[in-house]
Amino acid sequence: MPDAAPRAPISAWSISGLVGLAGVLFLIAATRVAVGMPWWAVALLVLAWLVSLVLALAWFSRRPRAVAALPVVLGLVWFATVVAGARWLGWS
Repeated sequence: MPDAAPRAPISAWSISGLVGLAGVLFLIAATRVAVGMPWWAVALLVLAWLVSLVLALAWFSRRPRAVAALPVVLGLVWFATVVAGARWLGWS
């Protein structure tokens, strides 16, 4: 039986990035109730989250620090969307 190729250890950066994406998904899902954001804005944020999830899974072992940065970037996009919507679009 041939020897299995050695696997690289799973990086804590990748795991923390996926956990962070789960937290950002909770923020996005709760925004409609807490802020009164319209459904189309929530749908766009969910779409951005799905793109981030696909990137995180593609980069899981190749770019673990980039996976950890994805929830930070998406959280900033969420915050900017909520603030801009409340300021200029009248979301309360």
